[in-house]
Amino acid sequence: MKRKEKRLTGRMLAKAVAELAIGRKALDVVLMDLRMKSGATDYFVICTGESDTQVKAIADGILDGMKERGVPAWHTEGFQARQWVLLDYVDVVVHVFHKNIRGFYNLERLWSDAKIHPIEDTGKTVKILPALKSKSGSAARTTASAR
Repeated sequence: MKRKEKRLTGRMLAKAVAELAIGRKALDVVLMDLRMKSGATDYFVICTGESDTQVKAIADGILDGMKERGVPAWHTEGFQARQWVLLDYVDVVVHVFHKNIRGFYNLERLWSDAKIHPIEDTGKTVKILPALKSKSGSAARTTASAR
């Protein structure tokens, strides 16, 4: 008898990605809800690494963890430069930035009309917090909870 596989919703996939990122000590993890703003994807998960080595480790951790769950990335970019790694899971696009690059591209400001949810590390899992209120078109970022 075949086992029926449960398909992850976009939000479930985004939460799983955030857990994997935080497991690799990613900082400033946010979930951007783009369902009403873009036809290209439903969610962005954006996070920061403090070095190019950590950026790669975060991205590798997400790729490996999602592959173990039977969800391989559809497309990846940026592994050579390790400044901005993009992992495309179709419904969710993950942006892993080096700390010196994230502010320059400032996706939160570019997509400021989207709902931006901070991700909190609860120790066992992650919690998607209520959307931030934006001030003058730019939402404040928060860090993952203190470790």
